[in-house]
Amino acid sequence: MFGMIKNSLFGNTEKTEYKLLSSETKDGVSFEVRRYDAAKYATVSSEGRTFDQISGELVRKLLMYIGGSNEQGEAMGTATPIIITVYPRNDGVMSRRLIVAIRVPTIYQQSPPTPSDTAVKIEERPGMTVYALQFGGFAGESEYRAEALRLTRTLGETAPYQRKQYFCCSYDPPLKPYGRCNEVWFLQDEP
Repeated sequence: MFGMIKNSLFGNTEKTEYKLLSSETKDGVSFEVRRYDAAKYATVSSEGRTFDQISGELVRKLLMYIGGSNEQGEAMGTATPIIITVYPRNDGVMSRRLIVAIRVPTIYQQSPPTPSDTAVKIEERPGMTVYALQFGGFAGESEYRAEALRLTRTLGETAPYQRKQYFCCSYDPPLKPYGRCNEVWFLQDEP
């Protein structure tokens, strides 16, 4: 599954390609199992502030990098989704540690432009299989937590996924008023 959408802010938007392994519905909740290939991502992290306090600022740093704030001055377009790694405590509340990532667009995978902002890092991430639950609307910490809980209940106690972290994904620009797409991803344990 691969698509290109025009984005007036940074040129083209590239939707990250994946292989759909299965689409399932349990107890009225639909989710997909997807495989993403290894790729390079631009990342930025934070500790000490909550999801809602800091996520917008971190996303802006990545969009500036992708939009041309790099040593080569290269406007790359945007790859979606923006992926925020969160680390829930035992009570489900997100810890104050976040890593925000955006996939470097395909034509820059071999040699990503050097970030101007030292907070932005380029990292190679391995391939991964995820359980993905999609939902709409504007999403902040409470919405992502609610959907993560829904996916947890749907998958049950025995599903092979990592419980110490999950991913909050957004596909839309911040000011898009309707038809928004968000997802929660649980990283499947590799056999």
